[in-house]
Amino acid sequence: MFERIFKLSASGTTVRQEVVAGLTTFAAMAYILAVNPAVLAASGMDQGALITATALASAVMTAVMALATNYPIALAPGMGVNAFFAYTICLGLKIPWQAALGLVFLNGVLFLLLSASGIRRRIIEAFPLELKIAISCGIGLFIAFIGLKNGGIIGSDPVTFVKAGRLASPSALLVLFGIVLTAALIWRRVRGAIVISVIILTAMGLFIPAADGHGALTAWPEKWLDAPASLAPTFLALDLKYVFQNWSQTFPLVLAFLFIDLFDNMGTLIGVCQRAGLLDAQGNLPRIGRALAADATAAMVGSLLGTSTVTSYIESAAGVEEGGRTGLTALVVAACFLLALFFHPLISMVPAAATAPALVIVGILMMEGLGKLDLADLAIAVPAVLIIVLMPLTFSIGEGLAIGYLVHVIFRVGIGRWREVSWVGYLLAGLFLLHILSR
Repeated sequence: MFERIFKLSASGTTVRQEVVAGLTTFAAMAYILAVNPAVLAASGMDQGALITATALASAVMTAVMALATNYPIALAPGMGVNAFFAYTICLGLKIPWQAALGLVFLNGVLFLLLSASGIRRRIIEAFPLELKIAISCGIGLFIAFIGLKNGGIIGSDPVTFVKAGRLASPSALLVLFGIVLTAALIWRRVRGAIVISVIILTAMGLFIPAADGHGALTAWPEKWLDAPASLAPTFLALDLKYVFQNWSQTFPLVLAFLFIDLFDNMGTLIGVCQRAGLLDAQGNLPRIGRALAADATAAMVGSLLGTSTVTSYIESAAGVEEGGRTGLTALVVAACFLLALFFHPLISMVPAAATAPALVIVGILMMEGLGKLDLADLAIAVPAVLIIVLMPLTFSIGEGLAIGYLVHVIFRVGIGRWREVSWVGYLLAGLFLLHILSR
C-alpha cells in the first residue's frame, strides 16, 4: 500500500527509512507543542486549548501535505509569526486575539488565491538556481544558529547583540558533546542517528542539574498519559467582523502576514527540497502548485482551530538528512502529533539541550551547497552571501531572502546584465523595495 501511494522504490527509500526520518523530524520540531501555546497565551488565549490546537493543526496539515504532494515536509504553527501575533498585534496594537485569528484566516485566503492563479509559481521560478542554493545554505545557517542559541552556546548581549554563552555550564557541555555524538553517528551511517542522539542526551539530562539549579535538566514527568485539553475556547472563535470594521488598521497587518507566509514558505520549500534532491535540473520544484495550495490552506485551518499561521517547517530538513524522500515521512510526523495529544507529558520532558545538537548538525549538512556556488563571480557571490548571512542575523527567512533578491536584481542592472531578470523578477524586486522602505 505504501509503495503504491508514495512510490518508495522510485524515490530510493524504504518504509523503515521513511519511519525513522519521520520520527527524526518530529523530534526536531516537537518543541512547538510547548513553545507555541506559551507564546500565544500572552494574547489571552486559553493555553490548554492552544496545546490541542497546535497538535491538531500540525497533524492535519502535515497529512494533507504528505498526500497532496508526496514530499517529506511537515507543517506546524510558525515561530516568529506567533510572536508577531501575540506581542505586536494583540498586546502592542490592542487587537483582540479573536480578530487576530481573523487576520490569519484572510491571509490564508489571499495566499490560496495567489497559489491558484499561478502567481506564486512564477515568483519561485524568478529565482535563479544559485539563489535557490543560497536559500538552502541560509536556512542551514539559520537552523544551526537556532540550535546553538537553544543549547546555550550562543547568548545575547546588549552591546554586541550575541556572545558566547556559559560554555562551562553542564547543559552547554552536554550540547557540545551532543554535536560530536550526532556527527559521529551520522558519519558512521547509523540509521536513526539523530533520534538515537536525542534519546541518549535526554537520558543523560536526568543526571545533570538544570541551569537554574532546581532539579535536573531532564524533568521526569508526573504521568506518561493525559487526556487532551478541550478545544472549545479557541475553536471557530475568529472574528472577521472586527477586521472589516477596522480595515484601515487591519489591512496592512493582513499584508504583513501574507509577506511572512509567502516568502518563509517559499524559502523552506526550496531549501528543504533542494537538499532532498527533489528539484529539477532548472532548480524548480515539481508539483509546486499542490505544495503552495497546502501551505495556503494550512493558514486557514490553523485559524479555525485557534492558532497562528501554520507553515512548512525548516526542521523537516532533519528528516531529509535521515533519508526521508516521500510523503510517508510527513505522514509519520502527522501520526506523532496525534499521539502527542495524549503523550504530551512524555514529549515535554525532552530538554532543549537534547534537540539543539540535531539542529546544529542538520544546519551544517544543509550548507553543503556552498561548494556549488561560484563565489569568484561577484554577481553570484554578493546576493548569495547576503541571503546566507541575513537569514540568521535578521532571524527571518523572508527578510534575508527579500534583501538578497533585491541586491541580485540591482546588481544585474548595474553591470548591464538586466536581460537575465524576468519581468516577474523586476516586479518582485519593486515589492521587496516597498516592503523595506515601509519598515
